[in-house]
This record gives sequence, structure tokens and C-alpha cells, in this order.
Amino acid sequence: MMKRYRGSTILMTAIMAILAIAYLFPVLWLLLSSFKPGSELFSFPLKLFPEEFTLDNYKYAWSTMEFTKYVLNTSFVTIVATLLTIMASASCGYALAKYKYKWLSVFFICILATTMLPTEVIMNPTFTVIQKVGLYDNLWGLIIPSINTATGIFMFRQFFMTVPDDLLEAARIDGANEGRIFFRLMLPIAKPIIITLAIFSFQWRWNDYIWPLIVISDPNKYTIQVAIRSIVGADNIDWVLLLSASVISLLPMVLLYAVFQRYIMDTGASSGLKD
Repeated sequence: MMKRYRGSTILMTAIMAILAIAYLFPVLWLLLSSFKPGSELFSFPLKLFPEEFTLDNYKYAWSTMEFTKYVLNTSFVTIVATLLTIMASASCGYALAKYKYKWLSVFFICILATTMLPTEVIMNPTFTVIQKVGLYDNLWGLIIPSINTATGIFMFRQFFMTVPDDLLEAARIDGANEGRIFFRLMLPIAKPIIITLAIFSFQWRWNDYIWPLIVISDPNKYTIQVAIRSIVGADNIDWVLLLSASVISLLPMVLLYAVFQRYIMDTGASSGLKD
């Protein structure tokens, strides 16, 4: 019995290792290719490691694409949208978890129902509203429609439901109003959920491509993903520029996960969450 268990464990470990290598190989190829000079990218036979290691590609990408401007645009949208998403989701989740009104249950069901709608379905009416209120070709047009997310509301509601009502009643008896209870009591104990949602929200906004492509027409207001796509021409592609620019755009997400990975594991967040 023990030998059979060990055999199945070794087999599963080998399968997982093969899958990990299969998923990591394209990323590794992208990273190593970004350090190759242009003459090596399509040399035959193809080689994984560069024969001549160079950082000139990154200097070329940073100066050619004006990355500082695109990083500032994307950072503004990402940071502001993330902060507003956390506040909106936390307050809505708290109300749904702790206030006992029948209409709130109906409201929560409607929120969950939006997760079954494809993003493409709501883009047209959302874009119409953005145009009507004068936010077309404005970075705020990227931020405001993305503040409320069903995922964030659901995460906070489920967490706040685990907080005993006696704790809130004790705070009310001590004279705390609802605002103080929310900001001084509920938000601090929801720190793991806040950090987890912040990571997800940062990823959603930083990697968003379709919505910025629709809303922003001024090249000076492009986000990183739209700027990278703009260098891909119909007839030719500057692969040196594309590869190095893509790696640069990935660095913030890699650093974010490296620093805050343990908070995701602590909250047991799943990978199937939808924006």
C-alpha cells in the first residue's frame, strides 16, 4: 500500500513538473529573447540562450516608446481605480453582510448576476454613458466604470459575515457611529481581503487593453498595453522593441506578486474570479 502511494505521488509530481515547464517555457523564451540582438532572433537553428547578451534592447525600448509617459498614465489609472475599488467594494460588502433589509438580498443577487454577462455586452452602453458625461479620451473614463466589481463585493461580504454581530453591538454601545465602526473596526480586520483585492485590481487595470483602446484616442494618454500594441504594424514588426517593451510591462506585476503572494495564499482566493 505504501509503495503504491509513493508511486502515485512520484507520478503526480512528475506530471506537475512537466506542466510547470510547459507553462514557463514561453515566458522564459520571451525573457531570454529580450536580451538578444536583432540578428539572433530569427537565426537558424533557434537557440534559447543568447550568444551575445545585451541590454541595449531595453534602452532602445525606453527611449523609443517614451515609457515614462505610458507608465505614469497606467500607474495613475491603476492606483486610483484600485483605491476606489477597495473602498466601494468594502462599504458595499459591509452593508450586504451586516444590514438586515430584504431588498439588500435582491440587490446582492443582481450583483452576482452581472458576473454571468460577458464584458462585451456591457461595453456598448458603458461607452455611451462615458461619451454623454464627457469622459471620452479622458483617463477618468477608464477609472470610473471599473470601480464596482462583483468579485470585490462578494469577497468583502463573505468575510464580514464571519465577523460576530456582538462585536458591532459592543462598539455601538460604546458610542461608536456606523462610520467609525466601518473605518476603525471592520476595515483593519479585513486587511488580508484588502490586499488580495488590491492585487487583483492592480492586475486587471494594469493589463487592461480593450477598454483603454476604445476610450482613449490621444497617443499621449495611452496606457502601456495600448502603447505596446501600437508598435505592431500591418506589414512589419520591430521584434526587438516589442519583446523588450513586453518584459518591461510585466515587471510591476512580477514584483507585486513576489511581495504580496503570501496574502493571496492566506485568504484562499481562487483563480477563477471575474472582474
